[in-house]
Amino acid sequence: MDLCNRNHIQALLSRHGFHFSKALGQNFLIDASVPLRIAEACGADEATGVLEIGPGIGPLTQQLARRAGKVVSVELDRRLYPVLGETMAAFDNFTLVPGDIMKCDLNALVSEYFGGLRPILCANLPYNITTPLLTRCVESGLFESLTVLIQKEVALRICAKPGTADYGAFSLLMQYYTEPQLLFTVPNTCFLPAPKVTSAVIYCPKRQTPPVEVKSEASLWRAVRAGFAQRRKTLVNSLQSGYPLPKDVLAQAIADCGLSADIRGEKLSLADYARLADRLDEALEK
Repeated sequence: MDLCNRNHIQALLSRHGFHFSKALGQNFLIDASVPLRIAEACGADEATGVLEIGPGIGPLTQQLARRAGKVVSVELDRRLYPVLGETMAAFDNFTLVPGDIMKCDLNALVSEYFGGLRPILCANLPYNITTPLLTRCVESGLFESLTVLIQKEVALRICAKPGTADYGAFSLLMQYYTEPQLLFTVPNTCFLPAPKVTSAVIYCPKRQTPPVEVKSEASLWRAVRAGFAQRRKTLVNSLQSGYPLPKDVLAQAIADCGLSADIRGEKLSLADYARLADRLDEALEK
């Protein structure tokens, strides 16, 4: 059975009485080259344990199971369990975990299923959980890499450079913990049903050491959140939303970092925010 063949998909779903759910953001791949390229890009091998989110009917799951030592797929939609029981029956290294990944304990999943294996995440992610899920995954430090098919708009945000329209707090978060690479785009015609947006595949290997030094990661993210709180305002005005400091003290902290008085938050690099966070902490301690 070709899980990317439109006719085969419709016959499979018909046998199991399945209908697409808009609420769950279900879009199944109908271009076989896409799951193949994703699986190849993630670098899965016999020493790898792969966590997949939202396997659907299993086209990417099959490709991963052919390569990895273990594949664990978390699926929320109960109607897909018998479908996956059919499409993944030939793979004894596959385990289906019923449930909502946003409520799952990632540490427990990795510990239970991937003992002795190098854990990675590879998935065609539901659009509605992309940002919070990736945030959880990179902050957990559990995965050696993330390879995900996501909305192109979000992929561009993750890979964005300072001063661009796509650049924001999420860009800095992903770039602090990983080294994001946009691999290729996927047009909406590659899905059934076709979404209204273009998608993209990104590969995010985990950084072995942070790209910048900070006294406190919590302080770094406090500065980043404040810096992007009011994008249309200058940095000094935006920082007032996150720091109980007089404006002149905030202005001095900015100047001490070698930044211009009228700079905006989206112009700062990760290194700039690291210096600013440390300087603001010093000001708070006085």
